[in-house]
Amino acid sequence: QVQLVESGGGLVQPGGSLRLSCAASGTIFSANAMGWSRQAPRKQRDLVATISPGGRTNYADSVKGRFTISRDNAKNTVWLQMNSLKPEDTAVYYCRSWYQGDYWGQGIQVTVSS
Repeated sequence: QVQLVESGGGLVQPGGSLRLSCAASGTIFSANAMGWSRQAPRKQRDLVATISPGGRTNYADSVKGRFTISRDNAKNTVWLQMNSLKPEDTAVYYCRSWYQGDYWGQGIQVTVSS
Protein backbone atom coordinates (compact mmCIF):
# COMPACT_ATOMS: atom_id res chain seq x y z
CA GLN A 1 0.00 0.00 0.00
CA VAL A 2 1.41 3.33 -1.06
CA GLN A 3 1.71 5.90 1.71
CA LEU A 4 2.73 9.53 1.30
CA VAL A 5 3.35 11.57 4.44
CA GLU A 6 3.82 15.33 4.19
CA SER A 7 5.61 17.53 6.70
CA GLY A 8 6.96 21.06 6.96
CA GLY A 9 3.87 23.18 6.60
CA GLY A 10 2.81 26.03 8.85
CA LEU A 11 2.39 29.77 9.08
CA VAL A 12 4.82 32.11 7.34
CA GLN A 13 4.83 35.82 6.57
CA PRO A 14 4.61 37.09 3.00
CA GLY A 15 8.02 36.95 1.38
CA GLY A 16 9.10 34.08 3.58
CA SER A 17 10.05 30.51 2.79
CA LEU A 18 8.94 27.01 3.69
CA ARG A 19 10.15 23.59 2.70
CA LEU A 20 7.66 20.77 2.41
CA SER A 21 8.77 17.16 2.59
CA CYS A 22 7.00 14.01 1.49
CA ALA A 23 8.16 10.59 2.59
CA ALA A 24 6.93 7.72 0.45
CA SER A 25 6.60 4.05 1.31
CA GLY A 26 5.02 0.97 -0.17
CA THR A 27 6.20 1.66 -3.68
CA ILE A 28 9.27 1.56 -5.90
CA PHE A 29 10.02 5.23 -5.31
CA SER A 30 12.58 5.57 -8.09
CA ALA A 31 9.95 4.51 -10.62
CA ASN A 32 7.44 7.13 -9.49
CA ALA A 33 6.81 10.48 -10.96
CA MET A 34 6.20 12.73 -7.94
CA GLY A 35 4.47 16.02 -7.48
CA TRP A 36 2.63 18.51 -5.37
CA SER A 37 -0.91 19.81 -5.73
CA ARG A 38 -2.68 22.41 -3.62
CA GLN A 39 -6.20 23.46 -2.80
CA ALA A 40 -6.96 26.96 -1.63
CA PRO A 41 -10.18 27.72 0.23
CA ARG A 42 -13.21 27.58 -2.08
CA LYS A 43 -11.05 26.68 -5.08
CA GLN A 44 -10.31 23.53 -7.02
CA ARG A 45 -7.16 21.50 -6.55
CA ASP A 46 -4.32 22.60 -8.82
CA LEU A 47 -1.13 20.82 -9.79
CA VAL A 48 1.82 22.92 -8.63
CA ALA A 49 4.96 21.00 -9.55
CA THR A 50 6.06 17.60 -10.82
CA ILE A 51 9.33 15.73 -11.08
CA SER A 52 9.90 12.69 -13.27
CA PRO A 53 11.80 9.58 -12.18
CA GLY A 54 14.77 11.01 -14.06
CA GLY A 55 14.52 14.42 -12.42
CA ARG A 56 12.79 16.51 -15.09
CA THR A 57 10.64 19.17 -13.48
CA ASN A 58 7.54 21.13 -14.42
CA TYR A 59 5.82 23.99 -12.63
CA ALA A 60 2.56 25.85 -12.72
CA ASP A 61 3.01 29.37 -14.07
CA SER A 62 1.92 30.80 -10.73
CA VAL A 63 4.95 29.34 -8.90
CA LYS A 64 7.69 29.36 -11.56
CA GLY A 65 10.83 30.99 -10.27
CA ARG A 66 9.66 30.75 -6.64
CA PHE A 67 9.14 27.04 -5.99
CA THR A 68 11.59 24.20 -6.54
CA ILE A 69 10.75 20.50 -6.49
CA SER A 70 13.48 17.96 -5.84
CA ARG A 71 13.84 14.31 -4.91
CA ASP A 72 16.23 11.85 -3.34
CA ASN A 73 15.54 8.31 -4.47
CA ALA A 74 17.81 6.88 -1.77
CA LYS A 75 15.65 8.53 0.90
CA ASN A 76 12.28 7.93 -0.81
CA THR A 77 11.60 11.62 -0.31
CA VAL A 78 10.47 14.55 -2.42
CA TRP A 79 10.65 18.18 -1.35
CA LEU A 80 9.01 21.42 -2.36
CA GLN A 81 11.08 24.49 -1.55
CA MET A 82 8.81 27.51 -1.53
CA ASN A 83 10.36 30.98 -1.59
CA SER A 84 8.91 34.48 -1.88
CA LEU A 85 5.61 33.19 -0.57
CA LYS A 86 2.46 35.21 -1.20
CA PRO A 87 -0.90 35.19 0.58
CA GLU A 88 -2.39 33.53 -2.50
CA ASP A 89 -0.10 30.54 -1.88
CA THR A 90 -2.19 29.76 1.20
CA ALA A 91 -3.62 26.29 0.67
CA VAL A 92 -3.56 22.67 1.71
CA TYR A 93 -0.64 21.08 -0.12
CA TYR A 94 -0.80 17.45 -1.21
CA CYS A 95 2.05 15.15 -2.14
CA ARG A 96 1.31 12.96 -5.15
CA SER A 97 2.86 9.96 -6.84
CA TRP A 98 2.20 8.25 -10.13
CA TYR A 99 3.24 4.64 -10.66
CA GLN A 100 0.66 1.97 -11.28
CA GLY A 101 -1.88 4.44 -9.97
CA ASP A 102 -2.42 8.02 -8.78
CA TYR A 103 -1.74 8.42 -5.07
CA TRP A 104 -2.26 11.34 -2.71
CA GLY A 105 -1.00 12.23 0.72
CA GLN A 106 -3.36 13.51 3.39
CA GLY A 107 -2.31 17.11 2.88
CA ILE A 108 -0.63 19.77 4.96
CA GLN A 109 -1.67 23.35 5.62
CA VAL A 110 0.45 26.26 4.43
CA THR A 111 -0.70 29.71 5.52
CA VAL A 112 0.95 32.89 4.26
CA SER A 113 -0.18 35.83 6.34
CA SER A 114 1.18 38.77 8.26
